Amino acid sequence: MRKLFLWPAFAALALSGCSVGHTEYSRTAMQHVDLSFTGIPTVLGLGTLGSSIPITPEYSLTAAHVAKFAVQRVKAYHPYCDLAIIYHKNDATTLAKFRSGAIGDPVKMYGYSFISAMPVESSGSNLARTAIRNSWNKKPCMAMASNAGVVKGMSGGAVYNADNTLGGVIVGFSDEIKSSSSGRVILKDVSLYIPYSDFKNWLKQNIEQTPQSGA
Repeated sequence: MRKLFLWPAFAALALSGCSVGHTEYSRTAMQHVDLSFTGIPTVLGLGTLGSSIPITPEYSLTAAHVAKFAVQRVKAYHPYCDLAIIYHKNDATTLAKFRSGAIGDPVKMYGYSFISAMPVESSGSNLARTAIRNSWNKKPCMAMASNAGVVKGMSGGAVYNADNTLGGVIVGFSDEIKSSSSGRVILKDVSLYIPYSDFKNWLKQNIEQTPQSGA
């Protein structure tokens, strides 16, 4: 697989359509993510639900555009990426270990479908690093593009590495990614997530305990 680091390339999160790639019902997803109800539709058109990830007995991680309208209280928003920490009681035995993935690595994505409110998963691999610029993602935020499927409602859900460590948080999908210099389309129909390496320090600063790290 050809490895890409797209800089400066830009992805626009999809504002229409329901999904990219393939997703399927998954009981395993319920072990990794929770369903988060929101009061009103978000700017990404996710309707009235999203996903969240248990990270400590007191807190969960999700997308900021999900947390903004979620019923749970928000502890902290990331300063420039679409991420937030929310207050949520979690079973200590279900908490994830974190590890940053690399371009070319296989990943699995877990979340809840807005269409069915059922847990779903998808499989794919990391394709490239790309900037995202919109009201929720500002410079210098960087995302990972993947060919794993995403359906609306999975934002805030979990991206897992092959060794079952948590590699990032789903923030949306894009019909295409273009080079900012040439305007040429480099990738099409990709899911987008914020990698752990890009929010590791922020996470440590905003919770009372350090998240477990993978091997």
